[in-house]
Amino acid sequence: MDTPIDLNSGWNRRAFLRTMGVGAATLAAGLPQMESEAKQQPNILFVMLDDMAPDALFHERFPFLDLPNIERLAREGAVFSNMFVTTSLCSPSRASILTGVYGHIHGVRYNEISDPDPALPQFTQVLQEQGYTTAMIGKWHMAHHAQPRPGFDYWLSFRGQGEYHNPELNENGQEFQADGYITDILTQKTLDFLDVHTEDPFCILMWHKACHAPFEPAPRHEEAFPDGRFEEPESWSLDFSEKPRWMRREKVYGPHYRSWVESEGKPVPDRLEPEPWHPRPGRWLEMLRCLLAVDEGLGEVMDLLEQQGRLDNTIIIFMADNGWFYGEHRRGDKRLAYEESIKIPFAIRYPAKITPGSRIEGLASNIDIGPTLLDMTSAPIPDSMQGQSFVPLLAGKEPEEETPFFYVYDQEEYAPGIPSIRAIRTSEWKYIQFPYESADQGNHDELYHLKEDPYEMNNLIHAPEAETRLAHMKALLKEAMEKYKYTEPPYHYAPPNGDDV
Repeated sequence: MDTPIDLNSGWNRRAFLRTMGVGAATLAAGLPQMESEAKQQPNILFVMLDDMAPDALFHERFPFLDLPNIERLAREGAVFSNMFVTTSLCSPSRASILTGVYGHIHGVRYNEISDPDPALPQFTQVLQEQGYTTAMIGKWHMAHHAQPRPGFDYWLSFRGQGEYHNPELNENGQEFQADGYITDILTQKTLDFLDVHTEDPFCILMWHKACHAPFEPAPRHEEAFPDGRFEEPESWSLDFSEKPRWMRREKVYGPHYRSWVESEGKPVPDRLEPEPWHPRPGRWLEMLRCLLAVDEGLGEVMDLLEQQGRLDNTIIIFMADNGWFYGEHRRGDKRLAYEESIKIPFAIRYPAKITPGSRIEGLASNIDIGPTLLDMTSAPIPDSMQGQSFVPLLAGKEPEEETPFFYVYDQEEYAPGIPSIRAIRTSEWKYIQFPYESADQGNHDELYHLKEDPYEMNNLIHAPEAETRLAHMKALLKEAMEKYKYTEPPYHYAPPNGDDV
């Protein structure tokens, strides 16, 4: 285990650069270059956000949002247009990234309850066996404690969601309270790790608290883009008459347990009246402002890697752990099987294998990331991993046969207004199933032709012309459940009086 790095040590790169006004290129002239370019095993820098709309990055949705380092990463690497998460919820997604399997396999089906099944190898553990020095720097957000987990030579994390300002941290088993802003602290710890560990190969998980609510940007960014505006999404104007009844009920009464119980037997409208577009600019701008410190930190880390001669021998991944609604379907948050929730922003840079400026259209998901990194580092891929390497996609090779994407969400006891969900998505179609809701009570499934209806506004579940397609999608869903060894979730909501209202 590494010796803990003193957060308040005398030489702080961030403070030094800002105070002296010295750029990375100037420092680089006086530093010896490392010989990592010749190494056969690439390094890994895995940067992850908590929550972000899939088109907030790399798609120019917000023209006021200037993120030069994240944009550089995309410009010099590949951006995925169809990267998905198997469950759009923080803890299950993170566990799936590490283990390469679905939540019903690794056991992390809900937030902040448990870590992945220790019998399942995580990709960082495999890399350790291949001689990698591994580091977890940031948000773990599974079992609710901050102690070090297996698979990491260096550990710097915190309990649960953590705090944006002056957070309590755990560094290699030692707990302390830090001074400063969490994103800056994580950046500095990453820089310090790279200063200390000068030999390749390394793997760093730089997993940010940003941009999770309640949103608190760095003080220096609190007044950023005051004129930022949010355009009305296409699906805001829906009246929800074609949506399942539970969705209208949830919008009228709320999803949380007490409100859901109290709404039993109360009327649910057949449609919702249209509402004028009323974005939440204050809250949403605060969320995007949190990105600015992340971008600055990415730039500093890339600058240091370039100074050390290790940048081009480092695989850099930038992504979010799940998507986010900015008013689509009149929603915030995530969880649902709509595109804005299950799809994530994703970019990867590695000049030896990736053509700069590539756009990857093929379907991929978070369970594919571990197998891909192991493939790219010539490490063995454990048989337990259900994901597949997407290295062929990076090379521009289209698969002979498309593998549909299988999505799962398990109903949470504290918010039963959002039911358990199973969905299957191809490049053109999506079928969403609510297995424990009654279609007879109006809680029917959903079917969308994404090629013609990308915003999922026209539910074809009852359309006669879509009957054949629906049967095909149901068959694909059944095949996926068998392929991925799906098991039933442990919790199903039932009205306290036992009545099925």
